[in-house]
Amino acid sequence: MSSAAHADFARQTGDTAAVSHTLDALRDLGFERVESRDAAFGAVRLGPALWQVTAERPAMTTLVSIVALGPSRERIEEAIGRSLEEMHRLIDLLTRFDDASPVSVLNATGRLGGPPPEVRTVVSHALHYHRLTRGAFDVSVAPLVDLFWNRLVRAAPVEPTPAEIADTLARVGAGHVRLSRRRIDLARPGMRLTFDGIAKGYIVDAICAELDRAGVSRYLVNAGGDIRARGMNARARPWTIAVENPWRRGEYTHGVGLTNSAVATSGNYERFCDTARRYHHIVNALTGRSPAHCSSVSVVAPTSMEADALATSVFVMGPRQGVAFIEALPGCACLVLDHEGGVHRSAAWPSATPLTGGNETS
Repeated sequence: MSSAAHADFARQTGDTAAVSHTLDALRDLGFERVESRDAAFGAVRLGPALWQVTAERPAMTTLVSIVALGPSRERIEEAIGRSLEEMHRLIDLLTRFDDASPVSVLNATGRLGGPPPEVRTVVSHALHYHRLTRGAFDVSVAPLVDLFWNRLVRAAPVEPTPAEIADTLARVGAGHVRLSRRRIDLARPGMRLTFDGIAKGYIVDAICAELDRAGVSRYLVNAGGDIRARGMNARARPWTIAVENPWRRGEYTHGVGLTNSAVATSGNYERFCDTARRYHHIVNALTGRSPAHCSSVSVVAPTSMEADALATSVFVMGPRQGVAFIEALPGCACLVLDHEGGVHRSAAWPSATPLTGGNETS
């Protein structure tokens, strides 16, 4: 499953500007990304009783953007401010890279008494998706991801041996996570959890819930490709999301319209450990290796958390099994771009422009 934040794969077209890759380019040049809690706001009056307010803030190793429409600029800005405060509160709870966070305590000790309700909820949903996908989604892959990253992302990379991978697999398996109302236990010694394949979707849903509570009924939230929309855009049309071509960065040739739904992607083209991209941030907990059959998977679902977890799961399953799996889920659709340039989509995925030179697969 994914153990790092999903890569920027989509842009919103039509009434809002595309989310830029400038931050990633600066990081590639050696600049450090600093996550600020101050948002950059912008507002445009579109009519006598219609404002469009935008806000952007670096978070979760990506750029979180919110576009919202409504009659009151002040009301929208206040709602966005509260939603971003909630976002940071949840990040602090769910990160595994802060030694003081509940997740870090759980990983360090193998148990967490009195878990915060948000942590318990995410673990509960993660275990649900583990069962639903028959192990394709697994939040316990942190030891494998760390093995790949520590061995390959350094000046003198050394590929993990089969014996090392097998030894690490002994510390993996979401079926060994014990969850009760009062505690969480990791039954295997050395187990560690990562919520990167589900937490971002959960946080996007929480952002949207804050906007809903404030009465904002038209918005698009984009957290680096985990996207959820409500209502119509400024042109009274569905919010248009473009899916990036994993083989030609900056090219967008598949799209989907969102209204009261979410889309998320998993891809191997943003975060990888080796130049051959055989080891990347998505790991199959059953084999201990990164899946090689897909380049990009986009899933539409009712919520961002569901889309987030399912996109990772389909990537692990592979194109044919993954599409068949999504076909059986109500309210869901998927688009899979395989490693050979083939295009696979579920029947419910809306019509989209095929990739140039791609092979259409029904």
